[in-house]
Amino acid sequence: MATTLTDKPGRTATGHSGRRRRTTPRESKNWLGGTISWIWLAIVIVPIYWVVITSFKSQSTYYLSNPMAPPVEPTLDNYRLVIESDFPLYFVNSLIVAIGSVVPAVLFSFMAAYAIVRASENRFLKSVNWLFLMGLAIPLQATVIPIYLIIIRLKLYDSLLALILPSIAFAIPLSVLVLANFIRDVPKELFESMRLDGASEQTTLWRLAFPLTRPAVVTVSIYNALQIWNGFLLPVILTQSPDKRTLPLALWSFQGEYSVNVPAVLASVMLTTLPILILYVVGRRQLLSGLTAGFGK
Repeated sequence: MATTLTDKPGRTATGHSGRRRRTTPRESKNWLGGTISWIWLAIVIVPIYWVVITSFKSQSTYYLSNPMAPPVEPTLDNYRLVIESDFPLYFVNSLIVAIGSVVPAVLFSFMAAYAIVRASENRFLKSVNWLFLMGLAIPLQATVIPIYLIIIRLKLYDSLLALILPSIAFAIPLSVLVLANFIRDVPKELFESMRLDGASEQTTLWRLAFPLTRPAVVTVSIYNALQIWNGFLLPVILTQSPDKRTLPLALWSFQGEYSVNVPAVLASVMLTTLPILILYVVGRRQLLSGLTAGFGK
């Protein structure tokens, strides 16, 4: 009996048995998923587009023009107004609070996560781990009054340190959880080989665990920096002097008694977003590695 074969996808082949079989299955396109993706992209892009074009419009023409139309005569007056309205001071305050909170929180969380994973049989460390996990269930809004009273007792009210200390406390629980799960994925043989070579725990911590968990460290750093940079509740409660304002509070500077300078507010939003955007562009590879770690195991 003759045999007819074909390599074209989607075609059939006839063998000696006379049965027909399909060489390759026909691929079906996910039209529903693609449509939802395009709809979600439009939902995300449209507000960003509106913020960008409005920041280049003048306040006098903002209410007279189509909100979605690009500016006929783009102007940088809004950005100039924002920069001249003590924006560099607010930027420096936000930078101090973000760096002063993220660096200690991530370092402490990394060392705590290493101790929890390496001494998993220790009852004290188990209780500490449960204490960190309980911190994830406590929202910031529920602790505003206790934090305010503690800051008053410590005589730190209306200072940047009053913003840094609570930010560190609320950044630690999630950071410990992420870093501990990442350290658990490091093969135990590597730790044993370091121990056999005579390395101390501190040497193993910084020369083995830290380089291998760098994607997770970058991930929690960017996440905490984003949360602290955009924080509004703590600055509005724990500070009152204009020279202690952070960038989210600076948006109030463009709100009058009867009107709001919308283009100036959106220009300040654009300038506020740039540092986080640059941070993401610089650490995007490490961030994606940290977010997808463990999915292929």
